[in-house]
Amino acid sequence: MNVLSNQDNVTITDLESEEVSVDTIRARRRRSILVNSIRVLILVVFIGGWQFLTSVGIIDPFFWGQPSGIWNQLVTWVTQGTAQGPLWEQIAVTLEEAIIGFVIGVFFGVIFGVVLGRNRFLADVLSPYIKAANAIPRVTLAPLFVIALGLGIQSKIALAAVLVFFIVFFNAFQGVREVDRNLLANAQILGASQRQLSSEVIIPSAMSWILASLHTGFSFALVDAVVGEYIGATQGIGLMIQNAGATFNANGIFAAMVILAAVALTTEVLVTALENRLIRWRPTPAGEVTI
Repeated sequence: MNVLSNQDNVTITDLESEEVSVDTIRARRRRSILVNSIRVLILVVFIGGWQFLTSVGIIDPFFWGQPSGIWNQLVTWVTQGTAQGPLWEQIAVTLEEAIIGFVIGVFFGVIFGVVLGRNRFLADVLSPYIKAANAIPRVTLAPLFVIALGLGIQSKIALAAVLVFFIVFFNAFQGVREVDRNLLANAQILGASQRQLSSEVIIPSAMSWILASLHTGFSFALVDAVVGEYIGATQGIGLMIQNAGATFNANGIFAAMVILAAVALTTEVLVTALENRLIRWRPTPAGEVTI
């Protein structure tokens, strides 16, 4: 009888767990639909209000553009190309600069962050120099890189790499410093070498910090690539914005901003997918909605 009673209790518990799981999934789905609906509504109201106010003359479209004019500008760029060439080439050039600069900045940022995070003496020696270098506005480096490296992609890559380096460096440095000391001590007791400590304990523990910096890192790499193109370039989205501003084409400026936003959102989705793949152990909070 006791065995049958225990089996019944287990069955009831399993059924209750399944019901809770189904209810949780449904609640998340409803919340996701609600969030996405509100997002679409905000976008529709913003664009519709902007179009209406410019149509009735409350907002001057010459200075602030107009949604219909921005759309027409995008269609013109797609079908006829830009003054610098096909639109896809401008996007490709800017992406190439941002991606290469991002990779270089992440590579050196992680290395220096882990090394200085583990070596307190070296970190104390280099601390004032790192803080001073980080205090320099990155925009002021753009003309210097253009002078030294030319109008090609090299100057934009350097500018993007410098900005991404500091973002990733500080996150990696702090992530290494936050590693559980008991975990390190236990690994050393079990005979782990310094190399094993770094590859098997420290870097995986700091991975959340490092990956968190990638989200903002690539966005800033894209921004710096555009800033570099705005200062001096032969191709790219930044040059498109510069030319649109020089000809008082507000719709062109906003159209280029729309392209940048679309590229940034696409890369954000890719970085989030990479983060979820590398940190599978991280629990998903109840009701979480991917942004």
